[in-house]
Parts: sequence; C-alpha cells; structure tokens
Amino acid sequence: MTDGVGGTGGAAGANGEPEPSDSLKAFGEVVKVFRKRALLTQEQFAPMVGYSVPTVASIEQGRRFPPLAFVERAEDVLNAFGVIKAAAKHLSRRPGLASWFRQWAQLEAEALSLYTYECRLIPGLLQTEAYAQALFANQLPPLGDEQIEAQMIARTERQRLLTERPNTAYSFILEEHLFLRRTGGREVTLGLIDHVLDLARLRNIEIQVMPVVRHSHAGLDGPMQLLETPEHKWFGYSEGQKSGHFMPDPKLVSTLQMRYARMRSQAHSLEYSVSLLQRMRGAA
Repeated sequence: MTDGVGGTGGAAGANGEPEPSDSLKAFGEVVKVFRKRALLTQEQFAPMVGYSVPTVASIEQGRRFPPLAFVERAEDVLNAFGVIKAAAKHLSRRPGLASWFRQWAQLEAEALSLYTYECRLIPGLLQTEAYAQALFANQLPPLGDEQIEAQMIARTERQRLLTERPNTAYSFILEEHLFLRRTGGREVTLGLIDHVLDLARLRNIEIQVMPVVRHSHAGLDGPMQLLETPEHKWFGYSEGQKSGHFMPDPKLVSTLQMRYARMRSQAHSLEYSVSLLQRMRGAA
C-alpha cells in the first residue's frame, strides 16, 4: 500500500515494534530521568499516562516507539518543561513505516506542498480505515494482528497532516479505476468515496480524477510523489514492490514536475472530478 506502510511498502518487525535506535534510547532516557525526578516508579507512572507497565518499560528502554498520546500525557504528568515533546520530534523510527519510507515521511511532515499521483490504489493519506483494512487483509505473506495494528496507527498519524497543516497545499491525481475496482466491497467503496469528497471540500486539498480512457498520459512510468520543503527545495519519491526510491536530483525532480503538470491538464478538472465521484457513488 503506497506510502511505505505495508503492501507495496514494507512493514515493521514481526511484533509491530521498530528496531532499537539511538534516538529511541535517548527518548527513553529522557522519560526515565523526568519520571525519577518526579519520584515515581514505573508502576505508579503507567496508570497516570494510561499505558501498561510493560509498555512504559519498553519505551524507556528504547524498544518501543512512543504513541503521540503517551508523549503528551508524559509531558503533562512529569511537568517536563517541553523537553519530552522536543525529544519526540527527533525520533527516527516509527512503527508500521518501512525503512525506505521514513526519510520521505519526515520531509512530508513539514512540507509546504505535496503532490501525489497514484494508479495502483488510493494513497494512504486519503484511505479510510475500512479500505486500509481490506488492503492489509490481502497482503502476502499474511500480516499478523499486531503488524496490522501498528500500520493502522502509522497511517492514522500521517493522515492528521491533512487537517493539522492547513497551510500545506495537497494535490492528488487518482486514476478513475481505483474507485471502480471496489476494493473491500461496495460498502467500503461508498465510504471511501464519501471520505474523499469530504477531503476535497478542504481549501488546501485538490483532488483530480484521471479518466479511464485517455489517449495520452504523462504518468505511464508509474506513481510518483513530489514535495516542497520549508527551504523551498523539491524532492521526488516513487515506490514499488518492497522498495522505495527517494529522488533528490534536481534534474530528475524537474522531469517529475513536468510530468505532474501535464497530468493536471490531462485529468478531469477539480469540479468535474467531484461531480464524477458523486455520480459514481450513486451508481455503486
């Protein structure tokens, strides 16, 4: 599933946990220091943040990526002067994200613009939970429940970007057949179309549908993503079977920009795309 979260992107380890890293260990030490400063044992601290003692122990040992809720609650409970939240921003491992996607995910979280063309499946940022579950259920080799949970959490966290970064410009070009395939069944497809239509109403999100019949198409080389950093640098990314390709070369990025600009003119207009999705929903 595009975006390096399972499917055509890789999964985390068998138990859904990330590999140990220096940043995770450092974050764990920060939490431990502030917990001991507050004269709290792990047994006392765990219920205060709403997590089990084993979970707290795993986070402090750098073996588990801390959920956002844990970071926020730990910061408040331990009165950590913003240190815990600051340390969390530098974590380099995220459960459910493939290793080849993490660099892109970090850039994505601060992007000024993010452009996505997809011809295989609905991009992760636009997926509903039911649609994502259908994709996870079709993975080979099969995923375990803990792996699926970790990937769902990662996907949900990424989707918050669409609403938490209203000044970021998002553009999506989606092939019409992605909705016609009815992945997951009729009800899943109806829910997906409703969700995409809701997102299309946001001022910072543009969604265009590429028609099934198109005599010329600038995206025949496959899916692509482009983003602009706060420093106004552009990067590209593409993903295939269990691999991802980060593209920092300005010449290659320029080529992708040229292709994306052409596809914008080849796809249906924003207004027609919304109208088409509404008609597709009624006919589903």
